[in-house]
Amino acid sequence: MELKRALNLFDIFCIASGAMISSGLFILPGLAFARAGPAVIISYFLAGILSLAGMLSIAEMTTAMPRAGGDCFAIMRSMGPAVGTVAGLLSWFSLAMKSAFALIGMSLFVILLVDIDIHIVAMAFCLFFVAVNYVGIKEAGKTQVALVVGLFALMCLYVVAGFPHVQAQRFVPFAPKGFGAVLSNTGFVFVSYAGLLKIASIAEEIQNPKRNIPLGMIVSLFVVSIFYAAMVFVTAGVLDPDVLSKSVTPISDGASVIMGQFGFVALGIAAILAFLSTANAGIMTAARSLVPLSRDGLLPVFLGSINRRFHTPHYALIVTGIFVIISFFLRLEVLVEAASVVLIMTNILACISVIILRESRLQNYQPSFRVPLYPWVQIIGMVCLGLLIFEMGYEALIISAVLILSGLFMYWFFTRIRANREYALLHVIERITARELTDYSLETELKEIIRERDEIVKDRFDHIIEQAPILDIDRRITVEELFELAVNELSGRLKVERSYLLNKLMLREKESSTALMPGIAIPHVITEGSHAFEILLVRCGPGIVFAPDKKDVHAVFILVGTRDERHFHLQALSAFAQVVQDPDFERKWLGAKSKESLRDLVLLGKRVRH
Repeated sequence: MELKRALNLFDIFCIASGAMISSGLFILPGLAFARAGPAVIISYFLAGILSLAGMLSIAEMTTAMPRAGGDCFAIMRSMGPAVGTVAGLLSWFSLAMKSAFALIGMSLFVILLVDIDIHIVAMAFCLFFVAVNYVGIKEAGKTQVALVVGLFALMCLYVVAGFPHVQAQRFVPFAPKGFGAVLSNTGFVFVSYAGLLKIASIAEEIQNPKRNIPLGMIVSLFVVSIFYAAMVFVTAGVLDPDVLSKSVTPISDGASVIMGQFGFVALGIAAILAFLSTANAGIMTAARSLVPLSRDGLLPVFLGSINRRFHTPHYALIVTGIFVIISFFLRLEVLVEAASVVLIMTNILACISVIILRESRLQNYQPSFRVPLYPWVQIIGMVCLGLLIFEMGYEALIISAVLILSGLFMYWFFTRIRANREYALLHVIERITARELTDYSLETELKEIIRERDEIVKDRFDHIIEQAPILDIDRRITVEELFELAVNELSGRLKVERSYLLNKLMLREKESSTALMPGIAIPHVITEGSHAFEILLVRCGPGIVFAPDKKDVHAVFILVGTRDERHFHLQALSAFAQVVQDPDFERKWLGAKSKESLRDLVLLGKRVRH
């Protein structure tokens, strides 16, 4: 049972934005201000910049492999099941903790209005969102859109009404505890941008993923960064430093100064909307982080089960909901720090994975979005994010070590025996050592993902190419020698005499050369009989001499069919003409690792399908 593609670009924007704008804005500014003073604005700004490297890397991998659990699925296919198990659990842990953090934050606001135990409120909303997500991704997406539209409206009101009340003297001194505190604080507030990664977890349910995933991530980061900066600036400019540093409801307190009781209530409602949207998005996406681990046999099979009626990962949702409820009983600072550390580590793994996937030179790794300035974006991102964890102190390092060791422990003792998937790192090692370590299974999987991503429906040409014989010639030959080899492959399949077919090919070549493009030839003839059509794919690295005065040919596609197949004959010629229009086709053809790689170049080539 497959997950259903039901989310459009606006849904994606709302899921990512709503996931980011919650506790990171409505609770953290007070705690972060106490650590760094007014320079907390710089901490938020730096956290946004540092999240770029991981976000762009995940966007690239997810457009190449739009699967449930996006980032951990891609990391598994890049670095293997051991690291993939760690990454999947880290992603799930981060998203679930972010939801727990949001629900606890929301409860802090609810108890201002109703005298009720904070844990009861949080558990009630957790169960509600598990139920909404159980029913379907579209229903959860609609809930998210409604929450986020209301949230942005109230945030705009706060910024517009608050700017005139900002007092410049409240920003002096700007960084009373030094730049080190600002850096440490950057790691502390990094969790504020966790929503960006949630898009990758629902990649399998996004319409037109190769466009909507990177665009949704980039737009969300840009818009949310502006709102973070504006709202933290207004809050620091209107509240007394002593009040702000002790506040767990800083935005609502700022609104009270700006607009009185109405402002306090309005931004309290905005906070509740933000917490609800984050909790909804977190539960929605955390559950899907378990799906690829289950599908690969790294977690129990039932966690990857998809509900037949609602097309949702129902068991993964239930397990996630239980973990979120357990998390309610941790201290708030521990929740924040744990979620931030895990998020930073996930970003680092994403950067490493892109480098491995690029350097593996997998032919079917074909992202529709590529990170610019590769590999410098990834290298700078990894160094800065690594320093950020160290700046956060020993607690962050302990959390990191415990989570990594837990993931490795689970892999080694429970899933290692079942882990037999090929991954990109093997291709990198293969390149370096010149040893055969791979069996083409990863290329095959990526090919099927591309077909699904691009909604490619196989036509007759595809089916013939899948069964077509392939010649990979390692010496320079003449066209006559080529045709001798070709008839050996085709005469039996077509049930015609070798001499007859050879004569047909030679006569056709004498009429006019079939080497129509530099380095590429498409010989094609019509034979006796009925209902027969065959294609032969040929690569010759040293070159085939079609004519003394022409460039040697390296790619040849021989088409042979009966007269009643004339219409399809023309379609096949048109298909090859479109496929070879790729300016890099000849380079890719010569660089393909195997016969199956040659076949894939034709199967995945851009053309009109009939």
